[in-house]
Amino acid sequence: MILLDTHVWIWLLNGDAKLTERHVRAISDNKGSGLGVSVISCWEVAQLVSHKRMTFAVPVLKWVEAALTYPNLSLLPLTPEIAVESTQLPEEFHRDPADRFLVATARAHNCPILTDDARIIAYAGVRKA
Repeated sequence: MILLDTHVWIWLLNGDAKLTERHVRAISDNKGSGLGVSVISCWEVAQLVSHKRMTFAVPVLKWVEAALTYPNLSLLPLTPEIAVESTQLPEEFHRDPADRFLVATARAHNCPILTDDARIIAYAGVRKA
């Protein structure tokens, strides 16, 4: 399984041109083992909409519900283990709570994360897809 960072999940579902060949290949290569999306990504999408940084043709909850039906996609919950891990990440990592939860989720599931976030890419404490 790979964990999709929030922006990659949005790009995938919206057919965004920002989805690169690398992303498409990683998603295709991992469909058999599964694609993971953190519940935190649902929260991030709702935040983007509430701050008017993103709009959809349908209410955000409907978009999220439809987005979670993507083939081979699993919603990964926020568990106590992940919550605690997000506060105890090894090495230096920035303070953005959503990114900390995403990295902790990837670590808890022992899977790489597919992202374009330079701070996550530079972080040695998580595998990248």
